[in-house]
Amino acid sequence: MPAAEVRPARAQIRRRRAVTREQVETVAARALGIFGIVFGAQALPLALDQAAGLRPGAGVALVAVLYGSILAVALAAATKVAIRSAALVFAVLYAAAILVWPLIVVDLDIVATSPPWLYYLCTVATTAAVVALPIGWAIAYTVLVPTMYGVVRLTPAGGAADLDLAILDALYALILGLVVLIIVTMLRNAARAVDVAQEAALERYESAVRLHASELERAKVDALVHDSVLTTLLSAAAANTPEEQALAARMARDATSRLDEAGADWPQVGDRVGLPHLVRRLRSALATFAASFTVRVVNTGGVEIPVEAADALSTAAVQAMVNSMQHAEGAGHTVRREVRIRGIRAGGCVIEVADTGVGFDLDEIPTERLGVRVSIIERMANAGGAARIESGEGRGTTVTLLWPAGVEAVR
Repeated sequence: MPAAEVRPARAQIRRRRAVTREQVETVAARALGIFGIVFGAQALPLALDQAAGLRPGAGVALVAVLYGSILAVALAAATKVAIRSAALVFAVLYAAAILVWPLIVVDLDIVATSPPWLYYLCTVATTAAVVALPIGWAIAYTVLVPTMYGVVRLTPAGGAADLDLAILDALYALILGLVVLIIVTMLRNAARAVDVAQEAALERYESAVRLHASELERAKVDALVHDSVLTTLLSAAAANTPEEQALAARMARDATSRLDEAGADWPQVGDRVGLPHLVRRLRSALATFAASFTVRVVNTGGVEIPVEAADALSTAAVQAMVNSMQHAEGAGHTVRREVRIRGIRAGGCVIEVADTGVGFDLDEIPTERLGVRVSIIERMANAGGAARIESGEGRGTTVTLLWPAGVEAVR
């Protein structure tokens, strides 16, 4: 690939790192944590004042539960661990607090001049629902919870507000919640489109590599036909003496043998290729990447695998390397990357793509993301192999590709 073509491809990879579904979810979760702390701090003085007018112990318990869950959301967002679970817990607890508020208020004077302090956390709760729930449930929560607050606002425990004021408060919370829902949904859809485009680009890249290999083989055969077959035919046509005819016959046998060997080398479905062929494909892909990978090759000589398995291993390994380039780096974090290719004497292969990056939680990956679940795990399974992913926050990531499945048990 010309250098002029490599540079735009590298620039495109760097741009994509700014918009992926995983990053959108991280930004939304961290914004939820920050807003939760800010709005919580704003409401805390009022919450402590109104706690004295609630049933004994209820005010303190309510403040402790809701503020504790806000801190849990902020901690989960900062560490990127169990984000959805923490957000869902807060959303559920907030809705329950709205429902029980009329039952725990014993001194109506606390809401005579100020609305229930829960109002100031309504937008935080609807944002938590957007982060934690599928779009349909998030919409229902965003509409239902402000409506519940508006109804409570009409009751004596909610300050017995006028209908217009109660509707206005509910609409304000509803509009803020819908704005957050729309923004996050748009960002998610954009990130999903980027993920699909990346998968399609990888497929096109793999197809281009195959076409390039086929073109090289075609040029090789064309040269062979020109150099051997045509020369033999011309020699045979010009042979007039027994010596010249014998020479033409030997040339014909040699050309036939070389054509048979060329046909045997052409990889077709159902054929087997040596692991050095797979190593060359991976080194060719690495030459186009901006990041540097250390390549270690062990015991690949004499090991052959089916073409389909080589294709699956190559494509899955390229996807793992692209994922590492996109997601492994963090602020002030130097990442080392390595690709290890190991042949198994029984006729198998193990490829490990490892980095020392920031790591991630596999359970937190959205089902819509294709890079891990489809391009790596399912692709290897469909080819009769397996993929194992080991990662953790701050512990880097290792993607292990095995063909056939369970090959590591063979010694």
